[in-house]
Amino acid sequence: MKHSEFQRKIWNYYRAYGRDLPWRRTRDPYKILVSEMMLQQTQVSRVVDKYKQFIKQFPDFKALAQSALSDVLIAWQGLGYNRRAKYLHQTAQKIAKDYNGKLPFDAVLLQELPGIGKGTVGALLAFAFNIPSVFIETNIRSAYIYHFFKKKKNVSDTGLMELIEKTVDRKNPREWYYALMDHGSMLKATIPNPSRRSAHHAKQSKFEGSNRQVRGAIIRVLAQNPDVDAAQLAKLIDFSLQCTKISLIQLTKEGLIVSVSGRYRLA
Repeated sequence: MKHSEFQRKIWNYYRAYGRDLPWRRTRDPYKILVSEMMLQQTQVSRVVDKYKQFIKQFPDFKALAQSALSDVLIAWQGLGYNRRAKYLHQTAQKIAKDYNGKLPFDAVLLQELPGIGKGTVGALLAFAFNIPSVFIETNIRSAYIYHFFKKKKNVSDTGLMELIEKTVDRKNPREWYYALMDHGSMLKATIPNPSRRSAHHAKQSKFEGSNRQVRGAIIRVLAQNPDVDAAQLAKLIDFSLQCTKISLIQLTKEGLIVSVSGRYRLA
């Protein structure tokens, strides 16, 4: 497929079916950062309401930086991967302290922020500052594999990144990436997921009975019942004491919870 034809298809789909999402109605870098952190490994449908509630409670970097981590973790409930909440809290503190409450638009400085990798850096440059960065995520990957690699398997991101760089709209990268993501999301909902043909595709492990479920349950219970011991927690979350203790050790090491005399609470 010619690059110009691909661009035309993507733009045409977006003009007809582009999604109206709350983080697309703002140019505030803080709000865009919050949405990007929430959207990591989490579906849009689960993020929308949480995003609105979170922004209402923590409207800017200063408000988030000055809040207790426990309050941030409580507000994050339902999104999973609670380390993201801690990273976002740490990032807000660093930005408030080192950058006068303003998100830097330098790729190197952005990648030094907690929990922000190359993909998130590219997204922030495009969405917060309309800078024509080059990045990839699952919906973008689906769009390019579907249109440029019809039958190929084990498609490398290296080849995709070259295509992304050649086709990015340098005048309007922000909306171009919106369009790509919307098109890729549509493809995944209507046909077998093209991203499964990526060399980097990894099927998410089952949630039921997983360590992720135990960790999330512990955070959820501690939000309502601080100062409980491991045995009490195991009963409250309905998991074995062994599984509970393993997760408690992990969460304590990560700084999400604290232990005082064998009793636990949110950090």
